[in-house]
Amino acid sequence: MIKDEDGKNPGSNKSVLEQINSLKREDERLYNILAIDVWALAKTMDEYQPGFWAAFMKNREKALKRFLAEMIKNKSTDSKRPPFLR
Repeated sequence: MIKDEDGKNPGSNKSVLEQINSLKREDERLYNILAIDVWALAKTMDEYQPGFWAAFMKNREKALKRFLAEMIKNKSTDSKRPPFLR
């Protein structure tokens, strides 16, 4: 039987790649479904309360900035980590 460099069957690599591609497609499909759900929620809320989405996004931006500030403040200074991971 022919084996690749790692000593595994070449067919097993193909199977793993197919599984990875399948997971990528499923992930993309779920992401698209989530995007549709968020759009439907925003559309519905904007019908009941005009300006809802704009207010939501403004609050989300504030929350994200607050979260990032907290993360930076609480970040440990581990000198063993590379600079881009500190």
